[in-house]
Amino acid sequence: MASKSNTAQSTTTRSTTEKAFQSIIIDDEGRACADIPESACKQEPGNFFKHVGALALTKSADGLIDPKLVLSWLMTSLGAPVALIGLLVPVREAGALLPQLLTAGFLRRLQRRKWAWAVGSLVQGLAAATIGLVAITMTGAAAGWAIVIALAILALARSICSVCYKDVLGKTIDKSRRGTATGLAGSIASVTVIIYALALSASLFDRMTLVTGGLFLAGAAWIASALLFATLQEQAGATEGGKSALREAWKNFSYLRDDHQLRRFILTRGLLTATALAPPFMIAVGSQAGEGYGRLGFLVLASALASLLSSFVWGRLSDRSSRKVLIFAATVAAIILAATSWLAFAGTLGGGYILPVLLFGLMIAYQGVRLGRSTHLVDMADKDTRAAYTALSNTIIGLLLLAGGLFSLVANWFGGEMVLAIMAGMSGLAISAAWGLAEVQRTQE
Repeated sequence: MASKSNTAQSTTTRSTTEKAFQSIIIDDEGRACADIPESACKQEPGNFFKHVGALALTKSADGLIDPKLVLSWLMTSLGAPVALIGLLVPVREAGALLPQLLTAGFLRRLQRRKWAWAVGSLVQGLAAATIGLVAITMTGAAAGWAIVIALAILALARSICSVCYKDVLGKTIDKSRRGTATGLAGSIASVTVIIYALALSASLFDRMTLVTGGLFLAGAAWIASALLFATLQEQAGATEGGKSALREAWKNFSYLRDDHQLRRFILTRGLLTATALAPPFMIAVGSQAGEGYGRLGFLVLASALASLLSSFVWGRLSDRSSRKVLIFAATVAAIILAATSWLAFAGTLGGGYILPVLLFGLMIAYQGVRLGRSTHLVDMADKDTRAAYTALSNTIIGLLLLAGGLFSLVANWFGGEMVLAIMAGMSGLAISAAWGLAEVQRTQE
């Protein structure tokens, strides 16, 4: 009797999951799977919600620990040297991308890469909790170095997750629904970050307590996502064992030589790094002295609202044409950055609500870039090249982000207004680059 009861309960759960899945996908042509095998298609509804849940948790954690905003404020409050504070964004961004070209070779040997992703998420959670402990036990340069080292470990773990995620997504979710899954996760995560941002803006709690609590909450979210992701039903995939990391790296570069579309995609993504690098310069040319903590709350809130209002829409549009999403996002970014630069040169950027509106608009474009390029890369590659394409693309972008430190020199010599003008030009060039991308969502005849 107990066995029959458990079977009936399992059937009811699957039926409920299937109905919820269908209501979200809204697929008038039926739920046929064109890009994954039938065995994976049967598991897709449950896997869909596990992807959404795990990704929502990690995106929430990212917002709570944001190095550009939260960790910068924390290190300043702890009295860490400015030079160490300046390492936060390069360590976080480049550290998450540069190792991928070498780690991809090892990860290719795993038939089920969900385990690597789960371990990476677990390590990120422990690293975030470590930063929280540093915040309540250390000060000065020692605290600064400890945070930078913990962030470097977090970034390395994130690089492993990044290599594995797109491949697992491609094996478990059909190509017509991948953008929807990632977009929905972004919208859900933004609610958590919005609540956090409102708390920061209202200053109802002690500032250090609130920021430290956010770090521990981020750690818990990463650990929970690891546990959830480990329950995915992932089919065994292709492996290429016995190759050294350097040999695999050389093979990855051969893809860059042979695939024109991959080169154009990386060019487009490289130009659109302007959307990630611009916000600090926008704040620098428009902010007033003495707004430190209030500005922190506003920045987190603006970013979260942009994600909430745009992620799901960008995701759905990416499932139809990630190429057009990149073109439109680049256009929005070019207009906003050009307007910001012009207003900054005119000396009118700091008045009223001009800067908040411009920053919010840029964050909308940034979300489009993130979802558009992620969906485009997964759909452009196949199961045998997806991990290599991801690692190669992310490594090159990591190098470009490191080179982005040169913008600080430009700002020092010519002002932040000139930096924003250059970034507007980069976004404009990205429109042309994205125009030549293939429509990878079209079903091949």
